[in-house]
Amino acid sequence: MLRKVVLAGLAATAVDAFTAPTGFFGTRQAPAAKINSVKPVSARTQRVNGAASLRAAEATKNKLPASVKPGVVTGQALVDLLKYAKENNFAIPGVNIVGSNSINACMEAAAKYGGPIMVTFSKGGGQFIAGKSLPNKNDEASIAGCIAGALHVRAVAKQYGIPVVLHTDHCQKAWLPWIDGLMAANEDYYKTHGEPLFSSHMLDLSEEPLEENVEICKKYLERMAKCNVLLEMELGVTGGEEDGVDNTGVDSARLYTQPEEVWYTYQELSKVPNGHFTIAASFGNVHGVYAPGNVDLKPVILHNTQKYISEKLGGKDKKPVNFVFHGGSGSSLEDIRYAIEAGVIKMNIDTDTQWAFWDGVRGYEAKYHDYLQGQIGNPEGATKPNKKYYDPRMMLRAGEEAMAKRLIQAAEDLNCVNVL
Repeated sequence: MLRKVVLAGLAATAVDAFTAPTGFFGTRQAPAAKINSVKPVSARTQRVNGAASLRAAEATKNKLPASVKPGVVTGQALVDLLKYAKENNFAIPGVNIVGSNSINACMEAAAKYGGPIMVTFSKGGGQFIAGKSLPNKNDEASIAGCIAGALHVRAVAKQYGIPVVLHTDHCQKAWLPWIDGLMAANEDYYKTHGEPLFSSHMLDLSEEPLEENVEICKKYLERMAKCNVLLEMELGVTGGEEDGVDNTGVDSARLYTQPEEVWYTYQELSKVPNGHFTIAASFGNVHGVYAPGNVDLKPVILHNTQKYISEKLGGKDKKPVNFVFHGGSGSSLEDIRYAIEAGVIKMNIDTDTQWAFWDGVRGYEAKYHDYLQGQIGNPEGATKPNKKYYDPRMMLRAGEEAMAKRLIQAAEDLNCVNVL
């Protein structure tokens, strides 16, 4: 019988194994120049441009697949895009959104940095889009809001001239009716348009036993494969709390996925005809904000897992697994880049973009504070109107601009600049 997920008592042993200086679980060589901090975008322009030029030269052998066009990318085009990302050593920002403003900020940023973007809907985000006043019985509001947001993206994505992946985030076992509703929408859309409404969905059944996690994911992948939807699934647990998923008290042993677990999952999901999937394998990831040093990321786990599975498959493909990176906020640039080298093709971004949007609104209020205290009267005169200052579009636009700027920085970190 397949061994179970590492027990708490083995946590220290498992973690030590991943950092042993020799053998299969050996560590990487120290980088030539240690990266101490992520500098502001303006201070990194020369480095980023140089890296982009190098990637452009490297990509001459592997140009953007012809199947990948501006607009929403699904099916084989999505598979081709993820393969292209892995071959060219970049990852796609996967951004949680809550409405048209954050959706538009995502696509504005992607158009500016010259790369793809993944617009990600959570169950709570979908409910917010539909309207918080609505009852959410049977996840009806969450389903309706996600569909509405997806249709908005489809209506405007081509105008931005970039590939967009429509994705949904963590879905635990109790929330599967939400995904059932979205899959029904995918199937209806497929009948009319020959492609699904969404590009991909994530199932996070990491709280369940490994065999049950994989069994349910396999069942859903069989359904998804029939209308060309890609599955993202999670192994291990991402710590912290995000949008109703609270893993703050989880056993630390579950933050580190074992190669055998990934291999078992890869084997089972690969049995599904036309099934395509990515794996969020935990390597110490934690959602939310944390101070440097409080989280012990070990992307070497991903490298070792790729080596393990590659050898099982005969060694021809050195990076057979498409990994995704959850809980990336606050991670060092060194860890992010090393994870990408291990086959990470997408990193989730939420905490930092939430702050950026608010910071943009906050900055707008601070700049025009004296014009926002009443409808009439400001420093220019007691009878001067303030409508153009308190127009909601003004403050929301400030939030969009700040969020887009932060996403451009994220794209730089992920090597996702000028990759189209």
